[in-house]
Amino acid sequence: MSTKLKVTIIASSLAILLFSIVGSHVSVRASSNDGAYRQLSVYSEVLSRIRLEYVEEPNIAGVTDGALHGLLESLDANSSYLSAEEYKHYKTMKNGGQADIGAVVSKRFGYAAVVAIIPGGPADKAGIENTDIIESIGTKSTHDMSLAEIRSMLAGEVGSTITVAVVRPRRAEPQKIVITRDVVAIPPVSDKMLADNVGYIQVDSFPDGKAEEIAGKLRDLQKQGAKKLVLDLRNSAGGVESEGVATANLFLDHGTITYLQGQKYPRQAFNADPGKDVTKLPVVVLVNRGTAGPAEIVAAAILENARGDVVGDKTFGDGSVQKLIEMPDNSALILSIAKYYSPSGKAIQDVAVTPNVLVADSADDDAGLPDEDEQAAPGEKPGDKKDEKPKNQTDDQLNKALEVLKNRDVKG
Repeated sequence: MSTKLKVTIIASSLAILLFSIVGSHVSVRASSNDGAYRQLSVYSEVLSRIRLEYVEEPNIAGVTDGALHGLLESLDANSSYLSAEEYKHYKTMKNGGQADIGAVVSKRFGYAAVVAIIPGGPADKAGIENTDIIESIGTKSTHDMSLAEIRSMLAGEVGSTITVAVVRPRRAEPQKIVITRDVVAIPPVSDKMLADNVGYIQVDSFPDGKAEEIAGKLRDLQKQGAKKLVLDLRNSAGGVESEGVATANLFLDHGTITYLQGQKYPRQAFNADPGKDVTKLPVVVLVNRGTAGPAEIVAAAILENARGDVVGDKTFGDGSVQKLIEMPDNSALILSIAKYYSPSGKAIQDVAVTPNVLVADSADDDAGLPDEDEQAAPGEKPGDKKDEKPKNQTDDQLNKALEVLKNRDVKG
């Protein structure tokens, strides 16, 4: 047996052992070690049978890579296995300050799923929409890729292009769309005054510094006479969780905002600092299926601290901390080690955030790419015009938020 094969088997066996220990620890702690070793024994036997009895000589390294990809993905969408080659590319993209497509991508149904897009970014310009399923990137199916590899492949040099195959309802076949990568600028927080002295703030993402920007908008709206607030976090999925915590604190002067906890990660609570809240005005938070990550922390904190209402669709469900673990054969694991929890103890990644006032998104989920029997104009490719949704479409969620606010008393 070659040294390379031995390293591959040892590395994969250690990974299987790790997974088995984690799984059995959750179910039956007392017998976790025995269960782990039994699983490792079964894995070794299966690998031996494949090597000795498969119809042709197998590519053991390929078999092991496939097993490890499936193993990590079975834990959660954010845990990934990267082969040595994949990890090398991952480090290049991670450290190179590369351009990307301007979309938050996770995995659902085994494939890459677009959670939200950045307005004005490459994906937006190409006609990609929230809830799109990316079946393949280039010639490779996303079903066979870890989330880390998917994100790595979507990044690249400024001006370079990438072809993705997108699946949407009412289409028999995936639609290929070419996206030109670029450096993506996060739009500034938008704000305006609505009728009845309602201040409106829309946040597309939560990069560093966004909470401070939101605080400034809140102060401006109050100076303009706002008596109530709508915080629109629909399709807000990117950014860092610390900005979500800081944003929630702008509305809270007490209580738990969120906490982190894992098997080997001691509970770390994030409590509201009474010196950092900037408004006591009644607030309604708007969310939908494209609300994820930091935005979910904000929504859950405001809802569960009875600070305001949350209106819209159930959110996406994403919130965890990952650890990068390099393996002896130059491959790597990206392993989730802690999850963010709502104040009441719900793992946001597992159950998402359910609004206390449910209102389905009025946007047409089938809008976007034309149906099979529709024809694009001569010389026009599908997605060129993004098949704009009907103008003057009613925003049922916003209207409901305004209705909810009318029933709330203004607090000092």
